[in-house]
Amino acid sequence: MSRIGRKPITIPQGVKVQKANRDITVAGPKGELKARVHPDVTVDIKDQIISLQRPSDVKAHRALHGLWRALLQNMIIGVSSGYSRKLELVGVGYRVEMKGKMLQLAVGYSHPILFRPPDGVKIETPTQTNVTISGIDKQLVGQVAAKIRSFRPPEPYKGKGIKYEGEYVRRKAGKAAAASGAKS
Repeated sequence: MSRIGRKPITIPQGVKVQKANRDITVAGPKGELKARVHPDVTVDIKDQIISLQRPSDVKAHRALHGLWRALLQNMIIGVSSGYSRKLELVGVGYRVEMKGKMLQLAVGYSHPILFRPPDGVKIETPTQTNVTISGIDKQLVGQVAAKIRSFRPPEPYKGKGIKYEGEYVRRKAGKAAAASGAKS
């Protein structure tokens, strides 16, 4: 039984949800998001509460039930308060800055990396080693953060690279520990 799918979604003050056939539009103070709900999921909007139903207890219907409830909840949170992800650059000479609308990263390569964020995503650089990615679409914010991190993921020997704020990088010993017992 889907526990997530059965939970009703409360629509906060200042957010409007409109339904036209399978299209759901969520508008709030931060912006507007649209989604086309799967045909097997029924959405009911009554008295500032959204509830979802599924046609049967087949495994695929149960999965869709919880998925669409979570997606609608994410849309409502996005237009009311928004989402943000923070990245940290760790390494000597690693830095980041905004050049107009482009994000310029110096992360140990022979050339700087230029990254243009997609529409709907705002990138800020409070310091030379921190990046804040924000927007109303949770999936897009996470995808942009993952793309920036992929330019230089953290490595386990020195811990250098781009990591999420608070991410733990498991460290390895390296060659020095194995070489100390070797004979020449």
